[in-house]
Amino acid sequence: MTPFAIAGIQMHITAGRSNIDAMRHKLDVLMTRFPWVQMAVFSELCVFGSVPRDAQPLPGPVEDALRDLAARHNIWLIPGSLFENSGDKTYNTALVIDPAGTVTGRYRKMFPFRPYEEGVESGSEFMLFDVPEVGRFGLSICYDMWFPETSRTLAAMGAEVIIHPSLTDTIDRDVELSIARATAVTNQCYFFDINGVGDGGVGRSVVIGPSGYVIHEAHGGEELIPVEINLDRVRREREVGIRGLGQPLKSFRDRTVDFPVYRRGGSADAYLESLGPVAKPVRGSRAGLSLASQGSEAAPAAAGTTTPDSTGTSSSE
Repeated sequence: MTPFAIAGIQMHITAGRSNIDAMRHKLDVLMTRFPWVQMAVFSELCVFGSVPRDAQPLPGPVEDALRDLAARHNIWLIPGSLFENSGDKTYNTALVIDPAGTVTGRYRKMFPFRPYEEGVESGSEFMLFDVPEVGRFGLSICYDMWFPETSRTLAAMGAEVIIHPSLTDTIDRDVELSIARATAVTNQCYFFDINGVGDGGVGRSVVIGPSGYVIHEAHGGEELIPVEINLDRVRREREVGIRGLGQPLKSFRDRTVDFPVYRRGGSADAYLESLGPVAKPVRGSRAGLSLASQGSEAAPAAAGTTTPDSTGTSSSE
């Protein structure tokens, strides 16, 4: 057995100001109650919330404060993420800090939540790190998991646990729970999807095991989620199959097809080019709105919709 104790911290986040004092308090409480925890994980954009103007240089004073938190409790710390000010570019960046307080890596989110995460650049490098005598960990952030290639690449590079801070405050959290479970089982790994509350999300953090079983799903309030995992379970699943059945990583390795959709400019992805740019949607119904308030010319009413006729009554076109 190769045990390792990871705690997700689902806490209230306030946008537009530092949450470091609150993070420090939560971490103190966690380690007082559960001193056996070896790694703590916060949610996406936990440090300052989702306001890009609060972007910080890395390294810098904020990173130093987070390093102190890890060293204070002698634990691995993934303090969610924060907006990184990198010259003329802004990234959504997560840190990995070891128990000595050393930053062992920085991961820049590959898929910012466009069109809503405006002005945030995409990262291009995968992030893996080894916990000595335990195993290999991968890191992704929120919208990344909607693109299965990100998690599959981490698994192909040896990740046995994927740490995944999220900030989901929208009505699609139930969909993400399904994606989280699918990500864990198709990659035969543990998956820690830690969301915030308040300005930081709707909660419902989830921990999934390599067999696809839900180990814990949080509710909508603040919650500490300490879980001891067994990395030998991952290795056994990858050897004999999920619940003794499918072996997707081996089958992917032994595939006989090279997926043409990944070759840009070919015929396989021509349909994708027809979908138009990534942009915020406009109102589907423009009834009662002036052209000025719409920001563009009104589109013709769709067939079967109800529109006012010249008498002021409604008719169906």
